[in-house]
Amino acid sequence: MVTDPLSNRPDPDTLLAQLVADETQGQRGKLKIFFGACPGVGKTYAMLNAARLLRGQGVDVVAGIVETHGRAETADLLQQLEILPRRRIDYKGHIFEEFDLDAALQRNPQLILVDELAHSNTPGSRHPKRWQDINELLACGIDVLTSVNVQHVESLNDVISKITGIRILERVPDHVIDQANEMVLVDLPPEELLQRLREGKVYIPQQAERAMEHFFRKGNLLALRELALRRTADRVDGDVRAWRREKSVTTVWQTRESVLVCVGPGPDSERLVRRAARRANQTGAPWHAIAIETPSMQNLPDTARSRIFGILKLAQEMGGQTANLSGQDAVEVAIAYAREYNLGTLLVGRDRYHRLPWQHGFAEKLARMAPDLELLQVARADLDQKTAMVPVSAKPNEKRGWHSYMWSFLTVALVTVGTSPLHALLDKANIVMIFLLAVVFTAIQFGRGAAILAAFLAVAAFDFFFVPPRFNFAVHDAQYLVTFAVMLIVALVVGQLTAGLRFQASAACKREQRMQALYEMSRDLSSALSVEQIVEICQRFIKRGFNASMTLFVPGQGEHLWLAEGAPTLDAVDSGIAQWSFDHGQNAGLGTDTLPSAHALFVPLKAPTRLCGVLALVPDEPHWELPPGQQLLLNTSATLIAIALERVYYVILARDAQVSMESERLRNSLLSAISHDLRTPLTVITGLVDAMRLANPSLSEPHIGLVNTIRDEVTRTVTMINNLLDMARMQMGSVVLKRGWQTLEEVVGLSMNHCAALLTHHLVRIDLPPDLPLLEMDTILMERVFNNLLENAIKYTPHGTLITISAYLDGAFVKISVSDNGLGLPPGIENQLFEKFTRGKIESAVAGFGLGLAIVRAIIEAHGGSVWAENLPERGARFNLLLPVNDPPSIPEEA
Repeated sequence: MVTDPLSNRPDPDTLLAQLVADETQGQRGKLKIFFGACPGVGKTYAMLNAARLLRGQGVDVVAGIVETHGRAETADLLQQLEILPRRRIDYKGHIFEEFDLDAALQRNPQLILVDELAHSNTPGSRHPKRWQDINELLACGIDVLTSVNVQHVESLNDVISKITGIRILERVPDHVIDQANEMVLVDLPPEELLQRLREGKVYIPQQAERAMEHFFRKGNLLALRELALRRTADRVDGDVRAWRREKSVTTVWQTRESVLVCVGPGPDSERLVRRAARRANQTGAPWHAIAIETPSMQNLPDTARSRIFGILKLAQEMGGQTANLSGQDAVEVAIAYAREYNLGTLLVGRDRYHRLPWQHGFAEKLARMAPDLELLQVARADLDQKTAMVPVSAKPNEKRGWHSYMWSFLTVALVTVGTSPLHALLDKANIVMIFLLAVVFTAIQFGRGAAILAAFLAVAAFDFFFVPPRFNFAVHDAQYLVTFAVMLIVALVVGQLTAGLRFQASAACKREQRMQALYEMSRDLSSALSVEQIVEICQRFIKRGFNASMTLFVPGQGEHLWLAEGAPTLDAVDSGIAQWSFDHGQNAGLGTDTLPSAHALFVPLKAPTRLCGVLALVPDEPHWELPPGQQLLLNTSATLIAIALERVYYVILARDAQVSMESERLRNSLLSAISHDLRTPLTVITGLVDAMRLANPSLSEPHIGLVNTIRDEVTRTVTMINNLLDMARMQMGSVVLKRGWQTLEEVVGLSMNHCAALLTHHLVRIDLPPDLPLLEMDTILMERVFNNLLENAIKYTPHGTLITISAYLDGAFVKISVSDNGLGLPPGIENQLFEKFTRGKIESAVAGFGLGLAIVRAIIEAHGGSVWAENLPERGARFNLLLPVNDPPSIPEEA
C-alpha cells in the first residue's frame, strides 16, 4: 500500500502501533548511553557529571558500578554519589568484584549508573553480559546511565579489527544501542587524547607507552573517531525519521546528503545506479534504489522485467538499500518513498522519446509535484537514434496484447447482439448502462488498453445500432452528441479505475500469497527437530512457490559440503558449484554472474552466526527467471531455512554435550566408588607387608626382594588410584584451592623427597634463580604436579637420563620447565598428552592409566596458568608451566 503523498492524515495502523509502543515504553526505564571513540575520551567523567546534576535536581541516584581506572578527577566525582557495594565472586580461586544486580533491584533507585556496557560478567553471575543486567533494570522501571566505545559495537567489530589489528571480544548487539532513549557522543581530538596518555591520565606510564605503540596510534584514533561520529549521525538520523513519522511530516528535511534512484527498464538505469554509488562513496551518504511496478508495466516482456531486477541486485551489491514497490502512479510512489525516508535528492535519467505537447515526462512530473526535492538528471548514453526514440514500455508482449484487444472487440459485439432485439423495450439510458458494464468487464479481465478500445467500440456500437437513424453514424438529434461524449468519458474513467483496481488487487494477492507461504514455511520450520524434516518442508515449499526441485547441502568436517540426510540426489546439481557458493557466500549457477550456464541455482544459507549450507534449485521449466518479488521470497525463505538448520545444529550440540556431561558424571562417580573400594584392601596389603618385615627381620635376600616388590607394586597402584580420585574430584568441581605464599624451591624439594626412591637410576639438575618471587599456590596440589612430571619422565626415559628442573621470571609470570634428554615425544601428540587416559608410548610398555598429565593441566589451570609440551631441538622433551605472579603481602618491619 502506498500512502498518498499529498495527504497529511496519519496512518491509523501506525498510530495504533505508536500508542502500544508508548504504553510499553512508559513502563520501562530510560537508557542513556555515553558513546565514545575509544578509552580516555571522558565518557565516565561525563556520565558522573550528568548524574551529579540530576542528583542536585532531587533525583534518587545510585552508582551501581563505575570504573575510575585510577583517575583522580573521576574518583572525586564518584565519591559525591551513593555507591552500591559490589558483589564478590570466587572463580577458580580468584575473587572478582562485579555489579550486584539483586542489591540494585532491592535498592530500586530512580537512576543508577552502570559503567562499561560491553563488560562480560564473571561466570557465576546471573547474566553473562552486563547489558543483560541493564535490560533487567530497565524492565523494572529503573533509569540507567552507561558508557560504551565504538569498537564494542557488534556490526563494526570486523571493520575495527581490520583497522587496529586487534580482535575485540567484548561486543554489544546493535539493537541494544538502537533501543537507547538517548545517546550522547563524548568526543576528543586525537592530539588531546594522546596528550592525556602522555600525562598518565588514561593509563599508567608503562601501559600508556605500549598503548600509543599499538591501539592508540594516531591513524587508529582518526578512524575510530570517524566511525563514532558516523554511528552517532545514523542514530540521530533515525531519531529524525521517527519524529517525522510521529508528527506526520511530509516535507523532506535536508539534514544530510541522501540519494534516491528510480530504476526502470530503460538503458540508463544501470548508469544511474553506478552514479549514485559513486556519489554516496564520495560523500558517505546513504542511498536507495527502488523499482516501481505500475499497471503500464504489466505488459513488459520478461526480459525487461528481469533487467529491472538485475539492476536492483546490482544496487544492493554496491551498498544501496533496495525496494520493489507498486502503485498507480510511479511519480507519486517515488515522492512518498523519498519523504518517508527523508531522502532529499532524486537521481533520474532524461526521457528518451518524444511526447505529445500535453504529456510530461517522469522528471517533469517530479519537479512539478515535489518542489522541495532536489532533482538531478543524468545525461543519457549515446545509443542508436531509433532505440532512443522508442520507449521500452511501448514494446509489450505482442501475443498477450492482441488477445486482449480481440476479446475486447468480441465482448462489445456480444453485448450489441444481445441487446439489439430489445432496443424497442429498453430505454436508451439502460442500453448505455449495459455497454458501460461491458467496459468494466473488459477492464477487469483484460486490462487498461482493452478497456480503452471497448469504450470507443461501445460508443460506436450504441450510435450505429441504437440511435436513430439506425445502422449508420448520422445523428439527427444534437442531444445525442452530449450523450456520446458523456458515455465515452464515463467509459474511459470507469475502465481506467477498474483496471487500476484490478492491478492493485493482483499485486495485493501476490503479496498475500508470498506472506502466506512464508508464514506456513516458518511455522513448519519452527517445529522441525531434524535435518530430514527441514528437507521435507523445503521440498514442499520450493515446489509450490518456485516450480522447482531442490536439494540441500550441509557442511561436514573441514567445511566440506555433502548432501543432507534425506536430501534427494539431482543429476543437474554440481557439488563443485555448491562448494564454491558456500566458500564465497554468494549465489551461483543459473541466473547469476557465476557459472550462469549451470542447470541449477545455488543459494548459500546464511544464519546469524554461521553458514549452514547451500540450497540448490533445479527448475522444472527450461526458461526460468525469478521476478523481484519471487527473488525476495527466495532470499527470505533461505534465511528461514538457515535459521532452522542453525537451531537444529545447536540442539544437536546441546544434546551431545548433555550426554557427554552425563557420561562424564557417571564415569567420575564410578571411578570414585571403585577407587575407594580398592584403597581399603591395598591399605591392608601394605600393612601386612610391613608387619611381615618387622616380624621376620632375618628373612633371606630372595624373600626380602619379594616383599619389597610387593610393597612397590602396591605403592604404584595406590598412586594410580589417587590419580583417579583426584581426577574425579576435579571433574566434579569439588576441589578447593588452599592458597598460600610459598617459594618454588620448597615445593620442588618436597617432590624430590617423594620421588627419591624412583630417581635412583636418573640424574636430576635443579636450576632455580635465588631471586624468584613468592608464588600464591596450593602447596599440596603443586607438589602433585611435580610428582607427576617427575614420574612421567622416569617412566618414559631410559636409566641414566638427565632430568632438569628450571625456572625464570617472564613478565607477570614464572615459567617453569621440566625437561629430559631422552627419546622425546611422538610427533603430533604434544597437545593430546594432556587429555585423560592418553599415553605417550606403547600401552603395554609402561603401566598406568594416562591421567598424570591431565591432572597436571587441571591443577595449573585452576591456578590461572597454562601448560604445554614440546620436543627439544637436539633430543628429549620439555614440559612448560606458566604460573601468574601476584603481589605478595607486605611483611611488617620489626620494631
